[in-house]
Amino acid sequence: MTTLMGISLAGRRVVAVGGGDVAARRIRRFLADAADVLVVAPELSTATRRLVEDAGLEWHARGFRTDDLDDAWLVHTATGDQRVDDDVAAACERRRILCVNAGDGTHGTARLAAETRSGDSIVGVVSAEGVDPGRTRVLRDAIADLLREGRLPLRRRRPTSVGQVHLVGGGPGPIDLITVRGRRLLAEADVVVTDRLGPTAVLSELDADVEIVDVGKRPGHHPVPQDEINRILVDRALAGRRVVRLKGGDPFVYGRGGEEVHACLAAGIPVDVVPGISSVVAVPQAAGIPVTHRGTAAALHVVNGQDTPTEATLASLRDPGTTTVVLMGVSALAGFAASALAAGAPADLPAAIVEDGHSDRQRTTRAPLGEIADAAATAGVRNPAVMVFGHVSAADLLLGEASRSPDTRVGDART
Repeated sequence: MTTLMGISLAGRRVVAVGGGDVAARRIRRFLADAADVLVVAPELSTATRRLVEDAGLEWHARGFRTDDLDDAWLVHTATGDQRVDDDVAAACERRRILCVNAGDGTHGTARLAAETRSGDSIVGVVSAEGVDPGRTRVLRDAIADLLREGRLPLRRRRPTSVGQVHLVGGGPGPIDLITVRGRRLLAEADVVVTDRLGPTAVLSELDADVEIVDVGKRPGHHPVPQDEINRILVDRALAGRRVVRLKGGDPFVYGRGGEEVHACLAAGIPVDVVPGISSVVAVPQAAGIPVTHRGTAAALHVVNGQDTPTEATLASLRDPGTTTVVLMGVSALAGFAASALAAGAPADLPAAIVEDGHSDRQRTTRAPLGEIADAAATAGVRNPAVMVFGHVSAADLLLGEASRSPDTRVGDART
């Protein structure tokens, strides 16, 4: 019978007998657990020698002796000689020291599990009867995939004394465009404070008892002010909850993430930020628009469209080598375009507006700068939308005349 246990090796002596590549792989694992590693081997492989030198490990350049077991908590033997490995295992048995016999696991008293980690959780797989490393690795990898996808329960069932806040950038909307870390943190969360945009479909996958707080803003309608959002994050964390602040795009790109980080730190709450794919790049990309393109645009200027255009923004619109991306600017488009034209931006500068990027409702409206406001009004353009001004917005940029064929698509061909 085999019992699977979690054992701390930090600061404890682990003896690695053998200096080959198998030993190197296991030594890395022991070092990751902060073990005190002694290596016993007449010769070392290149990988093992590098580990010994880099970590400053003690190395006995000879064969195994029983006194090498002094003060050992665990022994790993992988000499490549079955007789020597069996002798090491037998010596450990007499001294009541656990031994991993890599030459023949059935003759050792311990086995290393095939591990995968997710946050502060470690999942290990071992064979109960016999040794089948291939099967345990396959099962470990399958579990790892589920953990990365956030499809296994990872939540603590009891609040801690002080919780934590994670600001998670959810990307432009599709669940499969959120980061692996973001999915894991959502699976661990007790509370999710969510915006209107981003991968909101992932909320339906959470446990039924996860508290979901909707603080989403809509054009002209901000039902939950930022100070109240900050208070919600701090209060839930002070109650020992694990809080995820789920945002569309990236928390630090017009996401007020900096304000939320400041509020948490001021209250003594641990907080970290998980980056997300920003709509600045992702939404134009969905329509086949690269925000930079060699020979066309080498610079990118990003602006909040609700603000009056600054001189820097007007200069970017006049520069043929710069792409200007405008977020949250549909309602102010007419004034924005008029300001750009009055400042000398060319009326024939290509422009595109991409609505609902990366969704089934995605639509792109294209027109030159001098006509884009009228074209948007005619099409009934609405938020959420990203506006792109610059030569990268030209419909035939990537495929030339082929992009006009009804049988060819680069991103969103709809106009």
